[in-house]
Amino acid sequence: MLSQRIWRVVRTLIITYIISGILLAGLAFVLFKFRLPESQVNMGVNGVYILSCLIGGFLAGKTQKTRRFFWGLLTGGLYFAFLFLMSFFQDGGITGDPLHVATVLAMCALSGMAGGMLS
Repeated sequence: MLSQRIWRVVRTLIITYIISGILLAGLAFVLFKFRLPESQVNMGVNGVYILSCLIGGFLAGKTQKTRRFFWGLLTGGLYFAFLFLMSFFQDGGITGDPLHVATVLAMCALSGMAGGMLS
């Protein structure tokens, strides 16, 4: 039973990262085509985080059936944790300020929870 729940979360995270990849590729194309300033690119990346976690939370809530907000929150938190770890290992440390890291964590976790509540 527990392994089945864990597998559902892993499957939801994989789908969420596929959605993120598609959205980031679209954002890269828009950046290339329209030469957007950095502030708009940052807003686009934050929008991708929010939309991906919202969809991931929605899918997690649909598959788990109970405590949907919790599973959405967990999906958003794990999404952030994986991004954080990959950034940490790629850069050899944390380069961003703690406020930005906390903001991205809040965006991912809360949008995942909202998705779970909407499911």
